[in-house]
Amino acid sequence: MQMRDFVVRFAGEGGQGVVTSAEGLAQTSTQAGYHALTFATFPSQILGGPTWTQARISVNEVLSPGDDVDVLVAFNQEAYDTHHEDVRPEGVVIFNSNEFQLEGDSRGFGLPVEDLAKATGNNRAANMVIIGALAHLVHMPQEFLEEFVTQRFTRGRAGDDQIISSNIAALTSGREHIAASGLSLGDLAPPTRPDWQQVMLKGNEAVSLGSLAAGLEIYAGYPISPATTILLFMERNLVGPGKFAYQVSSEIESITTLLGAGFAGKKAMTATAGPGFSLMSEGLGLGWIAEIPLVVVNVQRGGPATGLPTKTEQSDLMACMYPAHGDVKMPIIAVGTVEECFFGAIKAIEWAERYQGPVVLMTEMSLAERVQNIPRPDLSKVKIDGRKIYTGNNGYRRYAGDELSPMPVPGNPGAYMANGSEHDDFGDTTHLPARHVQMTERRFSKIKLLEEDDYERDRAEESIAFMPWGGSKGPALEAYNQLKEHGVPVGWYYTMFLNPLPPRLLEELKQKELVIVPELNYQGQFASILRSHGVKAEAITQYTGLPFKVRDLVERVTEMTGSSRKETVKA
Repeated sequence: MQMRDFVVRFAGEGGQGVVTSAEGLAQTSTQAGYHALTFATFPSQILGGPTWTQARISVNEVLSPGDDVDVLVAFNQEAYDTHHEDVRPEGVVIFNSNEFQLEGDSRGFGLPVEDLAKATGNNRAANMVIIGALAHLVHMPQEFLEEFVTQRFTRGRAGDDQIISSNIAALTSGREHIAASGLSLGDLAPPTRPDWQQVMLKGNEAVSLGSLAAGLEIYAGYPISPATTILLFMERNLVGPGKFAYQVSSEIESITTLLGAGFAGKKAMTATAGPGFSLMSEGLGLGWIAEIPLVVVNVQRGGPATGLPTKTEQSDLMACMYPAHGDVKMPIIAVGTVEECFFGAIKAIEWAERYQGPVVLMTEMSLAERVQNIPRPDLSKVKIDGRKIYTGNNGYRRYAGDELSPMPVPGNPGAYMANGSEHDDFGDTTHLPARHVQMTERRFSKIKLLEEDDYERDRAEESIAFMPWGGSKGPALEAYNQLKEHGVPVGWYYTMFLNPLPPRLLEELKQKELVIVPELNYQGQFASILRSHGVKAEAITQYTGLPFKVRDLVERVTEMTGSSRKETVKA
């Protein structure tokens, strides 16, 4: 029987090519027509420390990193000791025999990675040696590999031919070396090339590209894992007349820069992680009360404090929705896939302009560093509603009434005060109780301008619903498909719009006997928010710094539904 997918975990020290090998395998496979997804987890050290990356290759769309490991590529002894138990009994362990020897594991095969790379004349081709060996294990044709190498290293530079030939030699060497062992996982089913033009992206790259497509003009950011790559992308690509990107001295400077840019009529954004977001609290409150458009991307990591700076978590939802003191409730978009990272960034900038205030785009470490093939976005279809600009005369009452009012652009008619104190129609400070009531109601009523009935649903007739949020979408959807296949009575709901929730979605959820929410935090934060809306929600929580495994979700949902098919589903 042909394999329809396989999972490879690369483990070793930072700097050994762990990530490069995984991403190279993913790119090779997608170029051949397969689907691929990677999951990376790093230590917090600048250099070194235990690192591992998992790549899943499939003939079908990949939703999760995969539960069981078919092949472990162990770069050192510690990597083997840490990860060998995750390899299925009939799997394969490829170990770097230049680093250590492995005894007592019949699944093991020593590959002298550095020696084979040196023999090609290219010491940097070690990852190609590994990819060649892996390709042999699933009988992936050599021409797939050679096509990838040729395209990757044809750059119009002197020496391209030599680099290409040495890398092909490395692929061949790895393939031939492991072929002599007789090891094999079987035949990977031939790919069916997607009928759409595809692109390989990381989540942070997709966020960056989406914001550029939405017309981003100003980016101010401070380095912090796992958001730093967005800053680096903007410094290289946010260029041209009226556009500016720079690294600031702190997260406080980031948010105040955005306040000034938004007030001046510019589309402005920053990206940070939990500790940086906490420092932006006061600035977000100012943006809320002064009604200034801006976007903050929170790439979540484990917390609190420094916490787990290079691990994934979904524990910032409450902090993002209620970041400032007083009555504040930020609009929240939480993306769940690399493709949603692109469109979520577009929507976040659109929302900020539409309701004239701060918007938080939530993503996660697991998405930030995930490499995945997605349909190439059609930029010609990106439609953005522009800001409502005031074009009248001076004497403009910016904050009059309860409805959205056009925003003046400094230097043009309609000067007003963007005041952090409670204010009157013009923006001057006032302490009148009635005025505070009116302005508070105005600020909250504007959120209704963001309501969209955009959500996923399946088997809506079921009284129990399964509803993930954010990056837990992939494992949850794969689990749901298994539950559905085995007759477990549960429906599916999902949206990336957490505040405001789609009104029709909320009404449907209120009718359910139970809504099961998988989320990567201790407190069950989204389930708690749903309960505050009158939904009977219960969380499945995990706080290991790692994504959900599909089998764990299947087991938990089966238990919670009281299904008689529990044993069938587990099998």
